[in-house]
Amino acid sequence: MPSGNDGATVTFLKRELEASFVKIDSLESENHELKQEISRLKTQISTLKAHDLERKSTLWKKLQSSMDSSKDFNDPPQKTKLQVDVVLDHAPFKKSSSNNTEAKAMLPKPPPSPPQWLQRRVTAPPPPPPPLPSSPVGSKAVRRVPAVMEFYRSLMKRDTQKENKNGVVGVVSVTYSRDMIGEIENRSTYLTSIKSDVEKYGQLLNFLIREVQGAAFTEISDVEAFVKWLDGELSCLVDERAVLKHFPQWPERKADALREAAFSFRDLKNLESEVLAFKCVPKQPLVQSLRKMQALQDRVESSVSGLERTREGTSKRYKELQIPWQWLMDTGVVGQIKLSSLKLARECMRMIAKELESNEVSREGDLLLQGVRFAFRVHQFAGGFDTDTMHAFEELKEIGSKIYNK
Repeated sequence: MPSGNDGATVTFLKRELEASFVKIDSLESENHELKQEISRLKTQISTLKAHDLERKSTLWKKLQSSMDSSKDFNDPPQKTKLQVDVVLDHAPFKKSSSNNTEAKAMLPKPPPSPPQWLQRRVTAPPPPPPPLPSSPVGSKAVRRVPAVMEFYRSLMKRDTQKENKNGVVGVVSVTYSRDMIGEIENRSTYLTSIKSDVEKYGQLLNFLIREVQGAAFTEISDVEAFVKWLDGELSCLVDERAVLKHFPQWPERKADALREAAFSFRDLKNLESEVLAFKCVPKQPLVQSLRKMQALQDRVESSVSGLERTREGTSKRYKELQIPWQWLMDTGVVGQIKLSSLKLARECMRMIAKELESNEVSREGDLLLQGVRFAFRVHQFAGGFDTDTMHAFEELKEIGSKIYNK
């Protein structure tokens, strides 16, 4: 019989063990939540990177054209003409007299009327007041050091004197000076263009700020159209982010969420169209066709699994910002693309069945196993087979039974 001390020790150890189990469960739950959050952030980063690349190409072209026209800023008549032409593209005006023609030409354009599909938006409650602008990060860490320029000038001067003593003309120094002046002029032109956009399109940007803040939709297709319209309006800016920094009330979080939803929806629809349009080329080798189908299925599963991992947090964020979220569920676009993958399974099984019937040499390999494995993979991903896919599977199964019974 155990003594009283042994019984107390056993009871204490049991309590310690139970407490350890509870702590382990809590840590595992917390670890699972952190993994989901990391997956959501990775998906959002990849989506924003893709959009940023598209924006950079457009902004780079505009910056190049702005740099090419830098000489026009030194000519007052041409500068006035350029600004008049830009304003003419966005806001009509009438001539009153020769004295106030230039003044009216410099007026900013009135905000454009929204497209017709904006009329279908759900009336949203007034948005909360925008947060106070935060100070730029790292503004105190970087500062100009005049000693660098002084030291550089002294070295250049000493090098020039040395070359003159040796009878060599200081061509290199002159070239470097010209390069520095050209770089400063280009930078000055860039900053001037940003300041000009802030003044010229201020009324337009305030209108867009109100539109984004009050945006509320019930259909994700309307979000895609709204983002396309918004990007078109902002494409007139030399540098979107640099100009919008001068408007602290710009709802950057909601604008990024709208773009994220629109681009994710567009990518899914494009992938679904690619799956539905997939056709096997008769003259193409069977192995190559199977690789294409498997690669396409890999892309489908990767896109859907990425959305499913972050679906809970994304849906909550979209609800808060009045963005449609139902398309993320299995009853929406995600469910449609799962069903579209059944076409790949049918094509795969029919191709393999035809090859096994017509070519006895193919029966010696693992071709049948590849077809069944791919069919099982799609079955698990889509949640089952429809009638046509089931018939294709029965045909492949019958051919496989004949091969193994021989």
